[in-house]
Amino acid sequence: MTLRIYNTLSRELEPFEPIEPGHVRMYVCGMTIYDLCHVGHARMMMAFDIVYRWLQTLGYQVTYARNITDIDDKIIKRALERNMSIRALTDEMIAAMHADIGSLGIARPTHEPRATEYVPQMLDMVGALERKGLAYRAPSGDVNYAVRKFPGYGKLSGKSLDELRAGERVAVLDGKEDPLDFVLWKAAKPSEPADAKWDAPFGAGRPGWHIECSAMSCALLGAPFDIHGGGMDLQFPHHENEIAQSEGALGKPFVKVWMHNGFLNVDNEKMSKSLGNFFTIRDVLQRYDGETLRFFMLRTHYRSPFNFSDVNLDDARNALRRLYTALDGIEVPAGEVDWQQPAAAAFRAAMNEDFNTPGAVAVLFELAGDLNRTRDAATAALLKGLGASLGILQQPPRSYLQAGTSLDDATIQERIAARAAAKKARDFAEADRIRKELADQGIVLQDSPTGTTWVKA
Repeated sequence: MTLRIYNTLSRELEPFEPIEPGHVRMYVCGMTIYDLCHVGHARMMMAFDIVYRWLQTLGYQVTYARNITDIDDKIIKRALERNMSIRALTDEMIAAMHADIGSLGIARPTHEPRATEYVPQMLDMVGALERKGLAYRAPSGDVNYAVRKFPGYGKLSGKSLDELRAGERVAVLDGKEDPLDFVLWKAAKPSEPADAKWDAPFGAGRPGWHIECSAMSCALLGAPFDIHGGGMDLQFPHHENEIAQSEGALGKPFVKVWMHNGFLNVDNEKMSKSLGNFFTIRDVLQRYDGETLRFFMLRTHYRSPFNFSDVNLDDARNALRRLYTALDGIEVPAGEVDWQQPAAAAFRAAMNEDFNTPGAVAVLFELAGDLNRTRDAATAALLKGLGASLGILQQPPRSYLQAGTSLDDATIQERIAARAAAKKARDFAEADRIRKELADQGIVLQDSPTGTTWVKA
């Protein structure tokens, strides 16, 4: 079955073929790096980590660029608050981001460009737009994009200029010809630090947010390239503006397929600091391991709304433990996945239908059920091999199942033996007491015909 991807631009599922046979070029809008990553960032990066991994599983060479915005009003404000340079702040936050998303098994992209390293390319693109009459200089010193001069504006959001104008709630700023016009180059303010401005033909200043991604993606991937991704909230205006300025400057198509992951809610409400339901990745990792958080996200399709809650996280942790429990105690042989095997073919069909991870995870549970009945090493190898393409089930099962307990294995085994002796003596009250004693310390006993094992609660 051919890979099909939902293209936001066409609003259809389309068979995917890269522009260059065998090579996929993908760009994803990354972090504005002034603070720690939150779970919404994790959801976005997880969605495209799966795309990256699956394309590689299908045999494609993938050049993946995910940018870092390291100059922005919020970054400048935070650096001033902390009395540090912009570079020092962004270096600190980038290191924190790498640590946090690394805990979730999110792979590094091929390229991770910082906006400040591509200012010359941004200036070239702004200059090209000005020469073509698509950009104008405002009295303030800003350079703005003239939206109404680009005939295709609105094709990604599916709205006409009049519809977009009717919904515009921001007053026209001084020197802005239309509320939909957006800034390409922001004139420097006297209060801004020296490391927040660059010399340019338009005057000292810094790039607007939208022009950053256009310049970096085209510099690293060329145009057109295959896939551009990001959160649903970026579809308008950020990605709409990227299309306008890129195609306006280059005079040719910009991107073949646009992908957007769904919104994240917390307990069915939008995540917001004002609502008190705002969580960084580090907040979550204090209570749940990274693989549990990863598995939790895999259980929702990337385009669907994602509801974050402790109840759902607990359920995901228990479900992941069931998969590891099925693998526990089996020597798994090394080898490649046989995609002709029925379960592997079903997994592949799910992933080829717009990266349907819930369907793929369902196949894993079917295999785990078979494995619990047969204890077959080949089935275990298939379960682990398919899990690898999703970035899960690669730890030694015992290590995962026992992680985080304060009791060592010898002590637990001694208590299991004592319980077995109590049961043999028909002292069921003592056996139940030992089970409860261990449960109170986070140890869950699992009885089977072959003996008793344990996992962490």
